Amino acid sequence: MDKVRFWTPDIRQETRADGSILVWQETPLDDWPRALTDRLLHWAEATPDKVWLAERDTIGWAETTYAQAAEAVQGIGSALLARGVSAERPVLILSGNSVAHALMALGAQHVGIPSAALAPAYSLSGGDYLKLRDIAAQLTPGLIFADEADRYAPAIRAVFGADVPVVSLTGSVPDREMLAFDDLRATPHDDAMRAAHDAITGDTVAKFLFTSGTTGSPKAVIQTHGMLCANQQMVRQCFAFMEDTPPVVIDWAPWNHTASGNKVFNMVLMNGGSYYIDDGKPTPQGIARTIENLRTVQPTWYFNVPLGYQMLLDAFEADRALRDSFFAHAQMLMYAGAGMAQPVWDRLHRVAAEAGRDDLLITTGFGSTETGPFCLMCTEKHPASGNLGIPAHGVTLKLVPQGDKLEARVKSPSITPGYWRNEKLTAEAFDEEGFYMFGDALKFATPGDAAGGFLFDGRLAENFKLASGTWVAVGPLRARLTDDLGGLASDAVIAGEGHQALGALVTPNWSKLREIAGEALEGEALLAHPAVRHATAQALHRHAEAATGSATRVTRLIYIAAPLDFDKGEVTDKGSINQRAVLRHRADLVEALWSDDPRVIELGTA
Repeated sequence: MDKVRFWTPDIRQETRADGSILVWQETPLDDWPRALTDRLLHWAEATPDKVWLAERDTIGWAETTYAQAAEAVQGIGSALLARGVSAERPVLILSGNSVAHALMALGAQHVGIPSAALAPAYSLSGGDYLKLRDIAAQLTPGLIFADEADRYAPAIRAVFGADVPVVSLTGSVPDREMLAFDDLRATPHDDAMRAAHDAITGDTVAKFLFTSGTTGSPKAVIQTHGMLCANQQMVRQCFAFMEDTPPVVIDWAPWNHTASGNKVFNMVLMNGGSYYIDDGKPTPQGIARTIENLRTVQPTWYFNVPLGYQMLLDAFEADRALRDSFFAHAQMLMYAGAGMAQPVWDRLHRVAAEAGRDDLLITTGFGSTETGPFCLMCTEKHPASGNLGIPAHGVTLKLVPQGDKLEARVKSPSITPGYWRNEKLTAEAFDEEGFYMFGDALKFATPGDAAGGFLFDGRLAENFKLASGTWVAVGPLRARLTDDLGGLASDAVIAGEGHQALGALVTPNWSKLREIAGEALEGEALLAHPAVRHATAQALHRHAEAATGSATRVTRLIYIAAPLDFDKGEVTDKGSINQRAVLRHRADLVEALWSDDPRVIELGTA
């Protein structure tokens, strides 16, 4: 494979009198489009028959070309304008990733109407629909898209007024005006649609994305056309290889989250690539479908969470043909959503090398829903996981001393203007210079040298003190403990506030534990197996020996047997764990850490 082209960064840094540090790239950000659907129209003219989006059907991939998409988007935009939908009464999308979902969202964007895609679980989990009710109150939607209306009917009837119509592909909601999706996409284009599109500016709201709401009510983060387009220009200048080869992507991650809903989805559209919707997922039940899909699509750019890579590695090691097909055209692999444990990192590089791809960049970055999300990116190869890279073109990173930490703040053209209908939260999110405040700490990978990139140094709000008064940096410790457990765990939650020593609740790597046990056990029976407990105690001992003090040494742990609960906010729909939510909802396990509970594994446990 030819050398994959990335940016050639020219990093500058400045230390101010107050101790804060500014970091930026000297080369400016190039001009960006006015609206992303202008890129759709461009590709519909330049490459009309090229596959833009594809989803699985009963016989294979159902493909939608750029020309077909452009026609449908303009029809949907015309139909939405005729219905009086607006920023004050936006489109609410309750469904998962699909071609129809994409066309509805872009149809709205094309005429300056925002949409908001929600995690389907908000509508399908039953109960009181508390998060869905909160979102409905914030947005006051004027139209709902639900691909299979029958599935979403209970939530729609419980939460939304009878005057809000529903667009669907199949099914119906009783006592509700129903609109057929195919009728909307077939609507003739009109002058009103063209005028509305021409009126779009960088400040026009393109969509709303909700933060996960794991510490309270979900927040509607405003995404303007300007911020989305500027963010994609940042991506394009970083991933310079996309000018040579339009990306081929196969992706499962949800569009209600910024990683795929903004970055990956818009990256394909910006660069004239092809997006295959993976209807699998990195779960024991869903990974088989992902593997099946990867047998038919060879990605050039691939994203997954670390747990997903761990599951794929099992398949690659068992199936050389699958492995070689996956790596054949890959230009880079990206992980996010959680830190990648060093054993998984090393294993992924080894398998890539066995496929003849020891040149392949495996990397991550740093950003948030509020930053577009593209913000920092690492394009250098490193011997260990975790380097978040450097600021993208157009981004100024400010590091503000907070005790012994450096709090990360950023300013760029791709930062949100704030939270919809919430001036208080908006004001609290920015400092006096207009920098967005992540609430996260970063540290130099190479002390004092910004060109060497940055490492995550903890979420400031997650940190706590031991009884001794010593601060615990939770984020780095979670990653270190997961590494030190050597593949036995996929993640960890740190506990111990007010105690003399630290404990952890650990999510097990079930396949690794079954391998150690040598038996086909499940659940608590597997976790209690003597070989599993012995291997875990040994790993915990090695971790403790390498620690530098009580704030970096976990002395006891309990494996979490019951799956993490999305509805309780313990895990997000992208697969990452929320430390505080797990501690809150698993208080009984936290208490058990400092007891004689037989599930506890301590230093010295045999």
